[in-house]
Amino acid sequence: MRRLRIQHLTDYRFTTPVSLNQHRLLLRPREGHDVRIESSRLSISPSFTIQWQRDVFDNSLGVVDFHHPSDRLTVESDVVIQHYEPPFDTRREDVSLPYPFAYAADEQVDLAVFQKPNFFQDQDLVQGWLQQQGLSGWQTFDLLVRINRAICLQFSYQAREEPGVQSPALTLARRSGSCRDYATLFMEACRRLGMASRFVSGYLHAPSTEAGNATTHAWVEVYLPGTGWKGFDPTLGEVIGNRHIAVAVARDPRTVPPVAGSFLAPGGVASTMTVNVQVNLLP
Repeated sequence: MRRLRIQHLTDYRFTTPVSLNQHRLLLRPREGHDVRIESSRLSISPSFTIQWQRDVFDNSLGVVDFHHPSDRLTVESDVVIQHYEPPFDTRREDVSLPYPFAYAADEQVDLAVFQKPNFFQDQDLVQGWLQQQGLSGWQTFDLLVRINRAICLQFSYQAREEPGVQSPALTLARRSGSCRDYATLFMEACRRLGMASRFVSGYLHAPSTEAGNATTHAWVEVYLPGTGWKGFDPTLGEVIGNRHIAVAVARDPRTVPPVAGSFLAPGGVASTMTVNVQVNLLP
């Protein structure tokens, strides 16, 4: 078991006071057999009211309403978790599953939504890229590892400040993208191959995150018969292990930003945003 402290600051500043509309927060790690939350503190300014919910994917969602206008919005999360996930252990079921395969009848209706592409217009381009990867004859798990590593090796990582994700077509054309762009391409490739997959937003523990000035991370989970959801990180080209902490899963990567909302203001108001994520291993 490892104890990790996750600090996440989002700070918006406006040139004049604005009226903040309702905001939605996805900051609390997903608890389960692998993750336990030991402590959690959430600081928000200006004054607010928060309601916690479980969304359709069982993510922990905070819905925030603000009491008065302000020229600054600060959201600061400080969480300590106990992470029990062991380093990835390849099971016989993982490596021996042939491709193609069929999901069990009682799972198909639940998994169907995770098999439909989000970027329908890009499917021919995704298929063309897949055909270049030499995937014929591979078992399912090895095929996924090969695609995962191909994205890591063939594309150049580029941090982007713009909200949302690049379409797979843009990532393929530019040969670059952020972690969420890589994850989107990997997910659309898996769906093109008929595999149920979902986008994951969360945190990564690495030497760079120990120092701070980091951001959230993104990867993908694929549902494998007899095994369940398995994570793949195309930014690092590795299978998910105990360095990854999931916060939210989604069918569409555009729906799970950590902090989302809007504001009302006179014309001409300008805003700046600062994000700082720090993940530290505790004794």
